Amino acid sequence: MWLPVLRGLLLPVIAAAALLCFATALNSLDSGRAEEDQRQLEETLRRGCVACYATEGIYPPDLEYLKEHYGLQVDEERYTVHYSAIAENLMPDITVLENTP
Repeated sequence: MWLPVLRGLLLPVIAAAALLCFATALNSLDSGRAEEDQRQLEETLRRGCVACYATEGIYPPDLEYLKEHYGLQVDEERYTVHYSAIAENLMPDITVLENTP
């Protein structure tokens, strides 16, 4: 007597739980990808600075110099880059932050 009712309630609960798990997994993957993209951008900027220093003997004075002379591109809608050059012979301080949508 209770078995059909229990089965009718249990199936939607299991389906909802499965959908919730799937959505959580997708969100976690997206978050991990975003962090990796941000880390890769920061690493690319640092490599560009080192290439400039190896080629020209100075670190780039600003981010625009890297963009113009070394072809680096930054998605400025997605990221904010804080680039602080201290001296020509010291590695600049580079921080990449993801903009909130």
